[in-house]
Amino acid sequence: VSLFSTDSYSIEAQFASVEGLEVGASVEIAGVQVGKVKEIRLKEGEALLKMEIDNGTEITDDTIASIRTKGVIGDKFVKLSPGGSEELLTDGGVLIDTESAISLEELISKYVFEE
Repeated sequence: VSLFSTDSYSIEAQFASVEGLEVGASVEIAGVQVGKVKEIRLKEGEALLKMEIDNGTEITDDTIASIRTKGVIGDKFVKLSPGGSEELLTDGGVLIDTESAISLEELISKYVFEE
């Protein structure tokens, strides 16, 4: 009997910023939750996310991971956009293509102070 659950596997992705994202946030493909954020830590000046993905969910190695917001000021989540590769990530796999969180404060500041 294993002490660890085998109903999910782990993948990682590195982002320049995950501003507002929290552990436990959902990981989604096409609006369907397929996992959750398990850990967020700093690595080489960037944010390293560890995500638990439900078994049976196929994540290709060219999938793009983006930090998005539900609604206008909703919770942050990770959106996975599958690519066309046939190579699947397995436990411990790493997504290379990422899009960081957009900072609403930075956007407003840029708009307000731009001439």
